[in-house]
Amino acid sequence: EDSLTIKFGLREAEFRPDGFYLNGEKIKLRGLNRHQMYPYIGIAAPKRLQRKDADIIKYELGCNIVRTSHYPQSPHFLDRCDEIGLLVFEEPPGWQFIGDSDWKALVLRDVQAMIERDRNHPSIILWGVRINESWDDDALYRATNELAHQLDPTRPTGGVRYFQESTFLEDVFTFNDFSNTIVAPQHTPHLVTEYGGHMFPTKSFDNEERQVEHALRHARIQNAAAGRDDVTGAIGWCAFDYNTHVEFGSGDRVCYHGVMDMFRLPKYAAYFYGSQIDPKERIVLFAATSWQLGDIDTGVPDEIWVFSNCDEVEIFVGDNPQGRFKPNHDRFPNLPHPPFMAKQIEARIAHGHDDLMVVGYLNGEVVAEQRIAMDGIPHTLQLVLDDEELVADGSDMTRVVVRITDEYGNPLRYSFTPITFEIEGPAQLVGENPLALVGGQAALLVRAGQEAGAVTITASAPRLGSASASLNTVAG
Repeated sequence: EDSLTIKFGLREAEFRPDGFYLNGEKIKLRGLNRHQMYPYIGIAAPKRLQRKDADIIKYELGCNIVRTSHYPQSPHFLDRCDEIGLLVFEEPPGWQFIGDSDWKALVLRDVQAMIERDRNHPSIILWGVRINESWDDDALYRATNELAHQLDPTRPTGGVRYFQESTFLEDVFTFNDFSNTIVAPQHTPHLVTEYGGHMFPTKSFDNEERQVEHALRHARIQNAAAGRDDVTGAIGWCAFDYNTHVEFGSGDRVCYHGVMDMFRLPKYAAYFYGSQIDPKERIVLFAATSWQLGDIDTGVPDEIWVFSNCDEVEIFVGDNPQGRFKPNHDRFPNLPHPPFMAKQIEARIAHGHDDLMVVGYLNGEVVAEQRIAMDGIPHTLQLVLDDEELVADGSDMTRVVVRITDEYGNPLRYSFTPITFEIEGPAQLVGENPLALVGGQAALLVRAGQEAGAVTITASAPRLGSASASLNTVAG
């Protein structure tokens, strides 16, 4: 006898002209787009990695919505979104193209397949019924919109475009806004579905000035969205770097549009998003500097930006206090936790260590501290596994991160050291070996074999020796 078990949930999600309401409570949507692309394996990621992405977007990046750009994504990812309450805008596959009548029939097929497969996911609050960034085709998009409402009368529809002078056929005007601000909506309800991205691609090894500006651009858009009742929210482009075609990426065919790199390792902008988390859930404190004075114009920093959900930070250079600073409400009046801008920092170069220390306060109590070494000398080789246990099914995978850090554990952003790996036990490494660090860190994947047992991974670097990490594979 065949049987099928399906999880489902009940909730009320409503887009109104004055905002988005979840179960009757008005909330601002703050999110990022996701390509389900991974290093070495493309989109062929197993359950564990798919679920991990949902956790990263919600718990590390502090988002409450993700857009599956631009195609239906893994059911494992959607299952995890259901479990943790990460809202989803799901779309049919396609980008900037409309074909002939046979092609249009396939679009209708894809919309139907998407909704029939995923309509029991309570995390999905919006169906995409338009090919992303395509021109108007009123006949086609009336048909897709009507089909979506027939298959699921409970959810609204949206159709992503990058121009406002468009026939508004759907329930929510979903708009890719690359103006570096927020254009006043011509239609409501209005949801910004992309910003940033190709307007300011940023690599994890770019200079400090560019990385800071990348983070501040994301902060400015989120601040603008938070201050407008006629904008339901903003979804940035994008969460993670991804492989792409030759016309759209860098020379290595990687799109460096993410707030994290392809390995899901953070750039400065990731810490802005994380800093918007309620401090009751997690304290975030990140000084957006490598504190290498030779990388700073004139050798003296004019300002230091700190991304934090603390209510006050104090900065020291060596033993010398540089003052206490409050969130910058003047420039970011609408954010839950505006960035801090510390100015007139004295950076004194001496024979000893003039390290940077940032202390975070909540209600007058010290809750976090970050130290950054001034000398930038490689100190420690770190090897960290995301998981301590894999299922011995031949496909389960986890990430292993390798870093070269200063004495306080900060990745050295300009370290490109080659790392050599060895593995013992019933598993294999997936990735390059040797592997050159990028921005002081990189990652490989570990894939379980089909036998249970202990697995040890060892990384070795010139002058820093080796580091090891272990996990177990267990019968499924």
